[in-house]
Amino acid sequence: MSAAKVRDLEDFVEECPGDSSEAGRAEVCQACPGKELCLSQGSQTDPEQHVITTRLGAIKHKILVLSGKGGVGKSTMAVLLAQVLAGEGQRVGLLDVDVCGPSSPHLLGVEDQPVLDSQWGWQPVVSPLGKIKTLSVGSLLSSSTQAVVWKGPRKTALIRRMIKDTLWGRLDTLVVDTPPGTSDEHLTIVRLLSTARPSGAVVMTSPQRLSAGVVSREIRFCQKMNIPVLGIIENMSGFCCPCCSEVSEVFPGGAGAYLAEKYGVPLLGSLPLHQGLAGAGVSAVWQESPVAPAVREVVDRIKEKL
Repeated sequence: MSAAKVRDLEDFVEECPGDSSEAGRAEVCQACPGKELCLSQGSQTDPEQHVITTRLGAIKHKILVLSGKGGVGKSTMAVLLAQVLAGEGQRVGLLDVDVCGPSSPHLLGVEDQPVLDSQWGWQPVVSPLGKIKTLSVGSLLSSSTQAVVWKGPRKTALIRRMIKDTLWGRLDTLVVDTPPGTSDEHLTIVRLLSTARPSGAVVMTSPQRLSAGVVSREIRFCQKMNIPVLGIIENMSGFCCPCCSEVSEVFPGGAGAYLAEKYGVPLLGSLPLHQGLAGAGVSAVWQESPVAPAVREVVDRIKEKL
């Protein structure tokens, strides 16, 4: 009996029509076990999309903070971006769609503030650090140690409701903090934002080449889903001494510059490790730290891309 080589997964990924009108109908779909699901989803009109589009239409810029790898500082950067923009007088919101590992309530100092449900929808919590409106799964839990053990459909339904039912009002910028990877949460947020035209994505990485291999998948995800990549930020790029402010290399690799050159996207900047950034949302210490100018420069470059 002869055996045929299994096709590379990359072949299926490149050929899959995804969310296009050809999903379930293209030639490559005929042997796919998910063909019927794509056909059923494509034939249904989302009755809530008009409400979602109306809600998001009052928000000028929607920025996704992404990374295929965990622990690279997505949440910290999302909070810093929101704080800098709010400090410049913008009306800013921060949506944390990391269902299983929400951290924005801690970083924004709103852990004990509940989300209120009014006749107009969920009222986001307002952070004292810049008057940033924020909504996170962490604000919906009874305890900060409570585990969210949910399958994909429940996570998708929650994110949909967080977007559809939240009363953001008029905002200049909504920053969306996402979990690692390219899974249910990412697909859901991209689909819901499709009619509201997301401004783009900021991709985070750490300096190691191992990180570059993982983060590159996130860039490919953005390209496939037609999300503009505003640029790459290399976090933990050296260690800033709290005494003399000298920056020493800790993780060699230069992944940020490598990814920027490989995919032809801007390198927005490199941020070193510093004690003032470790608890950026809990206090305003970072604003007096030696890395504050680098943070503001990164934010300025993001604004130039919008």
